[in-house]
Amino acid sequence: MSVITRDEAQLRAQLLDVHRYTVELDLTTGDETFDSRTVIRFTARSAGDTFVELKPASLRTVTLDGQPLDPETLDGNRLPLRGLTAGEHELRVDAAMRYSRTGEGMHRFTDPTDGETYVYTQMFLDDVQRVFAAFDQPDLKAVFELTVTAPDGWSVLANGITEHLGQGRWRAAATPLISTYLVAVAAGRWHSLHTEHRGLPFGIHCRRSLAAHLDTDAEEIFDVTRACFDRYHEKFEEPYPFDSYDQAFVPEFNAGAMENPGLVTFRDDFVFRSAVTDTERQTRAMVIAHEMAHMWFGDLVTLKWWDDIWLNESFAEYMGYQTTLEATRFTQPWVEFGVTRKAWGYDADQRPSTHPVAPEAVDDTAAALLNFDGISYAKGASALRQLVTWLGEKNFLAGINIHFERHWFANATLADFIDSLAAATDRDVHAWAEAWLRTTGVDTLSPRVAAADGTLALTVDRAGSRPHRITVGLYDHDLTDEGRLTPREHISLDVPQSAPQPIGKRPALILTNDGDLTYAKIRFDDESFEAVRTGLSGLPEPLTRAVVWNALRDAVRDGELPPAAYLETARTHLPRETDLAVAEGVLAFAAHEVTDRYLRPEDRPAALATLGSLCRDLLRRTEDGDNPGLRLIAVRHFIDVAAHPDTIAAWLADDTVPGGPELDPELRWRILGRLAVLGATDEAAIAAELDRDPSANGQEGAATCRAALPDPEAKRAAWDAMFASDDLSNYLFTATARGFWQPEQADLVRAYVPRYYQDVVTLAARRGPAIAAAAGRWAFPYHAVDAENLALGEACLREAEPVAALRRKLVDELDDLARALRVRDA
Repeated sequence: MSVITRDEAQLRAQLLDVHRYTVELDLTTGDETFDSRTVIRFTARSAGDTFVELKPASLRTVTLDGQPLDPETLDGNRLPLRGLTAGEHELRVDAAMRYSRTGEGMHRFTDPTDGETYVYTQMFLDDVQRVFAAFDQPDLKAVFELTVTAPDGWSVLANGITEHLGQGRWRAAATPLISTYLVAVAAGRWHSLHTEHRGLPFGIHCRRSLAAHLDTDAEEIFDVTRACFDRYHEKFEEPYPFDSYDQAFVPEFNAGAMENPGLVTFRDDFVFRSAVTDTERQTRAMVIAHEMAHMWFGDLVTLKWWDDIWLNESFAEYMGYQTTLEATRFTQPWVEFGVTRKAWGYDADQRPSTHPVAPEAVDDTAAALLNFDGISYAKGASALRQLVTWLGEKNFLAGINIHFERHWFANATLADFIDSLAAATDRDVHAWAEAWLRTTGVDTLSPRVAAADGTLALTVDRAGSRPHRITVGLYDHDLTDEGRLTPREHISLDVPQSAPQPIGKRPALILTNDGDLTYAKIRFDDESFEAVRTGLSGLPEPLTRAVVWNALRDAVRDGELPPAAYLETARTHLPRETDLAVAEGVLAFAAHEVTDRYLRPEDRPAALATLGSLCRDLLRRTEDGDNPGLRLIAVRHFIDVAAHPDTIAAWLADDTVPGGPELDPELRWRILGRLAVLGATDEAAIAAELDRDPSANGQEGAATCRAALPDPEAKRAAWDAMFASDDLSNYLFTATARGFWQPEQADLVRAYVPRYYQDVVTLAARRGPAIAAAAGRWAFPYHAVDAENLALGEACLREAEPVAALRRKLVDELDDLARALRVRDA
């Protein structure tokens, strides 16, 4: 069995007290494997049997208390330890371990730009056993001492400050008590920048080919890091609990970032090598704040078992956005959260795979891995934002600090957390948690106006079961500007209400959940919808507009608003939008969901033309250089929806958009990718562009372009690369998959739809969870919105027994497919 169950973990935690790991890694033994020698010192509280986990290429020797154990007893990833006596023990394991090319365990990457090689660990959730032997569960915390032998000229980063001992040997300072999944190592010829803050060394690191780009943004990254660090020390009574703070931007990283104490790893897409919008810079700042919050909530106090993932992720998600708002120059992070992250949560919570924010039972690690989703992040953060609204920030932070004090360098559960909050308030936090954290689904809030005692009164009807503290915005038409809606009043309400709320005369717009303080879908009455249709862009606050756009999005997905009406509203109001996150979110949904999936194929050309026209309006509006971020968004989306190649081909030939911007590598690959879809480029042009940009991003761009070519041989080669071989790294697999399926090429790839369900099951079982998840998401035939595709997918789930990571992705994709069919029928 490759997973550990909750029951097994509880039994092992009762038996063992793990004290210290001494780990020696040798990275000089070749390109395929590295040597791993581990000494684990632990206590058995009573006599009994247990096991240690590892996934070696070869297991050379094992000794327990000086006595050899038979390596042949290794069963899968479990090495049995039988006949333990009560008392102290020492386990020694010597093994060769495989490097990963899928972002799991010890990932190895060679930069095509300069040939430099980098390795880094991603131990989450149960991948430490790909690097060294461990009792791999979060509640067996221990001290970790690491020594790493690396090739000459490499530097080594780890959780603690590292010291070069000479001859390629590096020693990291011993950690405090941490969980196995939080151990981290990164090695290579890093480009490193250092500073000091509040007596602690801070560092940022990237591969050398990105050095100039990191240097450009270094001060911004350090400023955000210092500001968040200081703000957390104002919020939290417990000081930062580790000896240094390094942030390494690493290649081919599967997540956005990982909260390893003292060595946070980020995907190196956050080292921007092409132009980005200020919202993308805000997102980077938020991720920095998110991971830093984990230093306290996740690393200092850690979940006891994986049913409390939300204790890590929901907290860090909430704190990441709130602290970005409080501590940095970015003023609208909650707008991006509402448009992007919250929509992710709403979607996840309406699928068959939904689960409570805090599920009562996560049976094993395979099931736990599936719950790192929009519910554990976005819904959980929304719940916490609602909790702060209901409880008050002072009481919320008091409860958090009680929690840190009670569980310092230990483990905690949902019950522990709620008890800590309850100690800081007289409100019934336990009842709130039961209603919000143990239930699934999305409530819907709708306004209803009726006459009462000679005036109008408002009742907010609730479809659902949760209590909500909301702000209701009342808006009137501006008498001097018919297109503007001006706020008359903001009313705080508890839903369900004890009595209707008097509102005086009828407002043009009643907006429930103005300010986006709760987690619920909202609906409009007829008068409010008419006000939205004519005056959406005239609403003064971007967060208010984000709430309205989300409501329209939900109505389309629920079959209550025709997709064409959404496009018409976007065409009317988006040309006047100023907020970058709103503009990007609306255009993305309009293109990728409405145009590519919800509209029938015969209506798609007109929709593309509408979006192209909308983007042209944005380009005309930004010609004066006043809003370069909005212009960049318009350029990107104009490329993506181009139905004819002439304009974008001219941009590529001229290496610029008329009036700017000049084309950077990201835009050149984007144009070439769209030209490939349209059959307006060829392999020679792709190869020439790759010669111009031979970077890792260039390799991914070329893979996408080649897979997108409308040529049978190109499709065959892309399919074989994904499914018939294991040569593609996680990023190159995703890049190839993203190019393969195109709505314009439905006839060409029709025969591959049934092949997908045959080949993906084998691939997922062979290559593991990371590739399984990528294949289930990016390689899924999303363009085929038809009953045949749905039937094939449902048969696969019934008959083929896909691994858990793939099954979850297929369940979600097929539910989205069924939803698209319902929207088309509606």
